[in-house]
Amino acid sequence: MKLPRVLSSPLLWRFLVLLWFGVLFWLSSQTHLPSPASFEGVDKLEHAVFFSAGGMCFLLGLRLAGRARATSTAILVSVLFCGAVGGFDEWHQTYTPGRSGGDVWDWTADLCGGFIGAFLALGVQKWLRRDPMTA
Repeated sequence: MKLPRVLSSPLLWRFLVLLWFGVLFWLSSQTHLPSPASFEGVDKLEHAVFFSAGGMCFLLGLRLAGRARATSTAILVSVLFCGAVGGFDEWHQTYTPGRSGGDVWDWTADLCGGFIGAFLALGVQKWLRRDPMTA
C-alpha cells in the first residue's frame, strides 16, 4: 500500500500537536464534560488515551525532522512535553468554573499516556520509513 508522502512530513505532525493542544484547551475550558462510560477511573483512561495521541504526534514531529535521534532522548523529551502540557492543563482547570483541576493522578495519567504515545510513534516511524513512497 502506497502511503501519501505528507505522512512523513514533520510539519504535519507539528500541526497535529497544535490542533491537539487547541482541543485540550477547549475541553479544559468546559464547565462540564459528559463521560461515555461510568466506571471508576474512566477519566484517567481518557487522559491517558488523549495524551498518547499528543505524545505520538510530538515525537513524530521531532524524529521526522531529524531531531532527538537517540530513541531514549526522543522518549524522554516527549514524556516531558506531555508532563508540561498536562501540568498546564491541570492549572488551567483550576480557573474553570465547575472543574477542580490540580489532580496529581490526572497528571500521572497524562505522563503515562505520553510514554505510551512515544512508543506508538516509534512503531509508526518505522512503518513510515519502510514504505518506499514516503521515504
